[in-house]
Amino acid sequence: MRYEKVDLYAHFSLKPPDGGAGMLTCWYTETAPQVSTSRRRPAVLILPGGAYSWTSPREAEPVALRFTAAGWAAFVLDYSCAPLSFPVSLREAVLAMRYIRENAEAMEIDPHMVAAMGFSAGGHLCGTLGTMWDAPEVRDLAPAEMARPDALGLCYPVAVSWGRTHDKSFANITAGDQSLAERLSLDRLVRPDMPPVFLWHTRSDESVPCRNSLELARAMEKAGVDFALHIYRRGRHGLSTADEMVYPVYGVPEVSWDVPGWLDAMLRFFRDWGLVIRDDTEN
Repeated sequence: MRYEKVDLYAHFSLKPPDGGAGMLTCWYTETAPQVSTSRRRPAVLILPGGAYSWTSPREAEPVALRFTAAGWAAFVLDYSCAPLSFPVSLREAVLAMRYIRENAEAMEIDPHMVAAMGFSAGGHLCGTLGTMWDAPEVRDLAPAEMARPDALGLCYPVAVSWGRTHDKSFANITAGDQSLAERLSLDRLVRPDMPPVFLWHTRSDESVPCRNSLELARAMEKAGVDFALHIYRRGRHGLSTADEMVYPVYGVPEVSWDVPGWLDAMLRFFRDWGLVIRDDTEN
C-alpha cells in the first residue's frame, strides 16, 4: 500500500488563496506481478463534511480504508472552508479529479472509473462537482471529461438551500449571499447528463433533515438521472461508518439494523456501473 500527501496548489503551480487548503491524501496499491501485470482499479475521491467550517476526520481515513480493503484506490481531499467560499472548494475538487486521472497509470487506476463521494457539506461539494464540472468557475483548471466523476455517492448531504436544511453550511459556502445559495441548491443544479448517484440519509437526522435527500431525489427523478435512494429509519447525523472505527467503543450511536450496510450497498451500486477491478490479460 502506498500513502502520499499532495499539495494540489504546489503540484499544479497555482497560487493558493490566503488560508487555503487543497491537500490530497492518497492510498493506492501496487499489484504484485505474480497476481497481474495489467491490473487497473477503480478510485474514489472522498469529501468529508463539516458545515464548510472544517473537514471531519471521522469521514476521511476510516472511509478510505474501507474502500482500499475492497481493492479500490482512495483519495481524501482536505478542501478550503470558511471564511473562503465558493468556488474555492469546488476548484480544489476539480484539481483532485485532474490529479487522479493524470496519474492514473502510475497508481494502477482506470481513469474511466473514478467516483466521488461526500458527507453532509462534503456531500454538497460532491453534488456540485457532479453537476458543475464544466461551469465557468472551473473551466480553466481541467477539461470537462477529466473533471466529471463517473459516479457519485452522497451521504446525508446538505442538498437544498430552501426550507428545513442546514443554514450554516450554505452561509459558509456562499459568505451569506442568498442569491448564490439559491444557485447552489443541488435540486436546481440537477442535469440529465450528471453521473449516476447513490444517495442515503437517516429519517431521524435532526442536523440535516432527510428532506434534503428526498428533494434531491425528486429533482433527479424528474430529470431522468439514474439513482438509488436509501432512507434508513434511525441514526444521528455524521455517522460515517457508524462503528468503533469512528466512535469510542462505549459511544457508538444507536442506529437501525441496516445502517452499517450503507458502504457495501454503495460499492455494489458502483460495481453495477462498471467500477470494478479488471485485468486486461491472463497471467
